[in-house]
Amino acid sequence: MSQIRWATFDCFGTLVDWRHGIATGAELLFPGQGERVLERYIRHEFEVQRESPSIRYRAVLAEALRRATAELGLPLRPDDASVLGTGIPYWPVFPEVGAALTELRESGWRLALLTNCDRDIIGETQRRLDVPVDAVVTAEDVGAYKPAHHHFNRFAESFGATRDNWVHVAQSYVHDMVPASELNIPRVWINRMAQADDPAIADAVLPNLHGLADTVERVHAAR
Repeated sequence: MSQIRWATFDCFGTLVDWRHGIATGAELLFPGQGERVLERYIRHEFEVQRESPSIRYRAVLAEALRRATAELGLPLRPDDASVLGTGIPYWPVFPEVGAALTELRESGWRLALLTNCDRDIIGETQRRLDVPVDAVVTAEDVGAYKPAHHHFNRFAESFGATRDNWVHVAQSYVHDMVPASELNIPRVWINRMAQADDPAIADAVLPNLHGLADTVERVHAAR
């Protein structure tokens, strides 16, 4: 029997338009301020996750929003802090995702999500992917948020994944490319934001998921 091959993905930012979701949620509360809130939110979310790695992602969303709006002097009502957690099941999937994941599956790859969110959130989000996912590891499962190594270690232990049968695909340089590099996991960086970080940390770089199946095959062959 041929070896099972795994392609793992970060979900939010890689498959789901996380920036659009955050900005749109903020826009509902503060019209015209969505992008300003988003840029502050990004920094505060990372801080909240680092300070409290075991709290649920809905609590992270709410606390990071509180800090972002406070920094901007925007009056956030206490019961409005849940707007991002309420809206997350409706955040859009990037348009090329369905075809890219389907092509990977048809090429013999199993698909898994290593995500910084809760089980209920990823369950609600999977219905938008329109492609079966074979395994999921959440922050709730491991009690930590990437870039900590817990997601990767749990996945390796649970499914016997090694660099010989595993390629990780993600948008976040800090949360995914850095730990995957530290663990010597073959990796494809989806640089959607045209970031200036050193691309040499990845085995391949794409601007989106177009051409992903061929790239994953190439990275796997070169391991």
